[in-house]
Amino acid sequence: MSGSPPEPNAVGEAGEANIEYRVAHLRDRLAAEELGELGVRAEVRAGAVVVSGTVPSAQCRETVLRTVGEELAGLSVHTDVVVAETATPDHAEELP
Repeated sequence: MSGSPPEPNAVGEAGEANIEYRVAHLRDRLAAEELGELGVRAEVRAGAVVVSGTVPSAQCRETVLRTVGEELAGLSVHTDVVVAETATPDHAEELP
């Protein structure tokens, strides 16, 4: 029958495919644009997108978070992007 609603799994799969497409586009932007951030990962977990990794500066982190917001607007997103510690050590490392 042409007026029947779609199967529930078909709707879920289509929605998940759309999320995967948007995440792939985000990965492309992170790798190709001014950021060149290959150390940041984005993956779909339980219907939400998890963005994690380490960046070299606070400015880079802000740019990554802005890009994530632009690409994944309207989706549930969890971010764990940290800034690498680049300060010189204040003492010598002691090896056993």
